[in-house]
Amino acid sequence: MPHASTQSIEQTPLLSTGFLLRVTVAIALLAILTLGISVGGRWFGARVSLAGNTDSTTPVTLTIGLDTLKLAENTLRFPSQRRNGNTERADLYLAWPQMQGYSKENRDRFDNVNKSADLVFLQITQATMSRDMSGRFAPIYSHLIDAQPEPFANGMTLHRLRADAGYGDEVLLTAPREGQADYVVRCVLPAKPDLTTSGDCQRDIKVGRDLSVLYRFSSRHLPEWDHIDAAIQQFVETRLVTRSATDR
Repeated sequence: MPHASTQSIEQTPLLSTGFLLRVTVAIALLAILTLGISVGGRWFGARVSLAGNTDSTTPVTLTIGLDTLKLAENTLRFPSQRRNGNTERADLYLAWPQMQGYSKENRDRFDNVNKSADLVFLQITQATMSRDMSGRFAPIYSHLIDAQPEPFANGMTLHRLRADAGYGDEVLLTAPREGQADYVVRCVLPAKPDLTTSGDCQRDIKVGRDLSVLYRFSSRHLPEWDHIDAAIQQFVETRLVTRSATDR
């Protein structure tokens, strides 16, 4: 009997079937968990690197007041605005001079704050004033000028505003345009060229039936003021959706 008992013990497997099954399941679960962490990590890393940006060019149709625009998702700054429908405003950012939204090729300009001076920022809303910035110069800004105008670079003239006008350190820059009202832009000019930001200058224009387009850009690009103004107007106008007479 002792011999038989010893023999049966020696023939018993060191690892039972149940134990092997549990180990197999544990290994499978660990593999799934590892894969999930890897995939999730890549997804989370992509989300972090995009930081709210998207390279999708899917069109979004937005109606602002009397006008409807069709804009690519990658030109819209905020995810909440990347859906069709009525909205009070659209906030855009575009690489200058390409006038293109976020993409893998130009993402450094959007992600790196040190290179954001090569972006232009647009805010499109329904107009609340009958005149744009150029139209407001004579009736409003001309009464707020503090001193004699000064010659400025790029065919422009600098106007300093009164301290009590409420514009802080801003100045007005104007330039004549053939067949049009003078170009007018408000800027905070940096003390040194390397202190420029992406929003040193701002100007608003009228586009479409009832849109006001406020845009901001770096004073570094003031030599291109006329090209920027024309490019922004064309960009918005070409994205206007023509509505039928019954929709109006």
